[in-house]
Amino acid sequence: MPGPKDLDPSSSPRALLGAELRHAREKAGLSQEELGGRLFVSGSYIGQLEAGTRRMQPEYARMLDEVLGVDFFLRNCRAAAKSEYPEHFAEAAEAEARATAIREYAPTLIPGLLQTPAYAEAVFIAHQPTTPTPEIDALVEARMERTKLLSDPTKPSLWVVLDEAALRRTTGGPAVMAEALRHITEMVRHRRVIAQVLPFTGGAHTLMGGAVKLMTFTDAPRLVYFEGPGTGRLEDDPATVARYELAYDLLAASALAPRDSLALIEQVAEDYTHGDQP
Repeated sequence: MPGPKDLDPSSSPRALLGAELRHAREKAGLSQEELGGRLFVSGSYIGQLEAGTRRMQPEYARMLDEVLGVDFFLRNCRAAAKSEYPEHFAEAAEAEARATAIREYAPTLIPGLLQTPAYAEAVFIAHQPTTPTPEIDALVEARMERTKLLSDPTKPSLWVVLDEAALRRTTGGPAVMAEALRHITEMVRHRRVIAQVLPFTGGAHTLMGGAVKLMTFTDAPRLVYFEGPGTGRLEDDPATVARYELAYDLLAASALAPRDSLALIEQVAEDYTHGDQP
């Protein structure tokens, strides 16, 4: 009997890889938990691979080939892993694209999904000051491609808590900041985004360690993504996810109400427009 073929490059490699994993697992008579035990990972991780919300790493692909008695996953996982994003963020970006709900805390920057081209360019230049312009342009293009997730009028739902520092740190100049903040207010007024501001007066809070993104899916366990300068980690441990969900809820409770947050964002945008110190 012929073995599984290579993935069809005209289809979604991640989805096909997940479907093949589900087929091979069920053919072997293994549950997700049983297969996860063979790989020393959780059953939920196997479920995320099958749903296409997690990237299959080569070391796990090799182990899957061995456990399931096939010659398929290692050959095909690299095609499914191709991404224009940095390695530390690629898996999170791919999960983000499949999420039904996203909650994000942004301590110093406007979140990528809400950035304008000019703001994104200023961020990339600041992070990579010696990078040639064509490479910066490619990074901006990739980020703007991510923002198309919000072109759907209903999904994913996006709820962000912006630290006041993200509003007042002049990134790219006053005109760039005014445009960036007005873009957020437009998204809020069109009921596409829920935005709150955590004011400086709020003092210490539950997520002072850095940026956090929580993602919910219809067909896979929830995920949390932590990010720092040049690094990031995606986590599916239920206890860890639950802990950060509680931390986010407490953070949101400390933030300004959505209506007051909108008023503050609009006021800071006006300050930038008129050249006043925000």
